[in-house]
This record gives sequence, C-alpha cells and structure tokens, in this order.
Amino acid sequence: MSRLGKLHFAQKKCLGQAGLLMHRLGMLWPGARVGVALSGGVDSWVMLQVLLLRQRIVPFPFEIMALHLNPGFDAHNHASLAPWLFSHGMAAHIELTDFGPMAHSPQNRGKSPCFVCSWHRRKRLFQLCRFYGLTHLALGHNADDLVQTFLLNLLRNGRVEGLSPKESFFKGELTLIRPLLLLDKSMIRKAAGRWNLPVWENLCPSSLTSQRVFTEKWLQTVVGNDPKIRANIYGALRRWQLDVASSI
Repeated sequence: MSRLGKLHFAQKKCLGQAGLLMHRLGMLWPGARVGVALSGGVDSWVMLQVLLLRQRIVPFPFEIMALHLNPGFDAHNHASLAPWLFSHGMAAHIELTDFGPMAHSPQNRGKSPCFVCSWHRRKRLFQLCRFYGLTHLALGHNADDLVQTFLLNLLRNGRVEGLSPKESFFKGELTLIRPLLLLDKSMIRKAAGRWNLPVWENLCPSSLTSQRVFTEKWLQTVVGNDPKIRANIYGALRRWQLDVASSI
C-alpha cells in the first residue's frame, strides 16, 4: 500500500476486497479497456477510485473510461463530474438522457419504472462500449444489491438467482464485471467519505419506493436487532455467488 499513500481502514478494505475478487476471477487482463458506469452514487464513485488505484498496483496495463448517463431528472446534477475527471486526466463520455422521466410517464404502460429505466440505461451502455471499443463494463453493485436481488428473484419471480461478479456478452466481445460485489454498502460509504468523492443526490422519484427498498425493509423485519442473522445471510450469499462464479 506504500505506493498509494496512507489509506484509512475502509479505503483499504474496499481496495483489498475488490482486488481479491478481481484477481480470483481474472476480471482484467493486459490491454483491457474498461468502461466504468458512473451514476454519481457512492458505489460507482468508489468503484472508479478502486480501479484507478488498481492501475498502479497490477503488473500489466489497462485503460479506464468513465461512462455517465444522466437519467434526465436534473440536467445539471453532474456538474461536479467533469472537473474531477479533468483533474485526474480521465477519458469520459457524459450524456444527458430522458430515461428517467420517460420511465415515469404514460409511455411506460404497466412496467416498473426502475425496470424500464435500467433496461434503457444498460442498452445504451452496451452501445457505448461497442462504439469506444471497450472490452469491459464495470458496474458498482455491492453486497447489499446482491442480497436484495436474490430475495427479489426468490420472492417475486420464483428464481434462485443473484448477481454474477463476471459475465460475458456478445460472444465474448464484452465482459461485465462487478468489483465491489462482496463489499457492504456501509463500508463503501465510509471509503467514499475518506476519499472526499463528489457524490450527488439521487433525484429519482422512485428511489424511496422501489421494490428494492421494500425488500430491504422486509429483510430488516426478519433480521430485527440481531446482527448475527444479517451477517449469516450476507455471508452465505457471498459464498454462494462466488462459488457459482468460480465454477463457470
């Protein structure tokens, strides 16, 4: 860690856990060109910071490009992004979309606004990866997302399915990676604060009423005040998801 300067415990934890996961699953390789889906939340910012630090550690070169798709609720809420990227000498694609308002409008007939917005965002990110010749797309999902997704699939869809830390798309042309998948949200928040990252507010009107929020509240009623139950749930799903990914 000496090459990186002095790091706080949370920063070391995020860098170390992400690094172990990336190394174990061979997420990157020499000459990789990684598009980082930067939403502006703590997860994507910490993921970008971790990847920038990993560039200085790993024994091979790889490139990073930030990809930001403003969902359209506020055309200016990413104003702090360009100066930060410029100060770090980073390439980026910043685009204003209408995915958010469209998903909450009458155009969306019956589907979840989160599903519609996410579908359009993922499709556009895939297009940008192809346009810029990127080999990887990095998403900032964390362990909390893994647990919520597993429970949503189990309770709502009757499927045993989580979030893979590494997936291949388009016959191997693009590899989707989730470097922070084994890290708790609380640890990521602490690291973001220590790095003083320019996180901005999520203005989506569904941010407090989504199925993920309801699932998290349901989980809280199950866990109650017993931290051991929560640790067991998170630990079991982390190990299961890692075992599944390692067997592929």
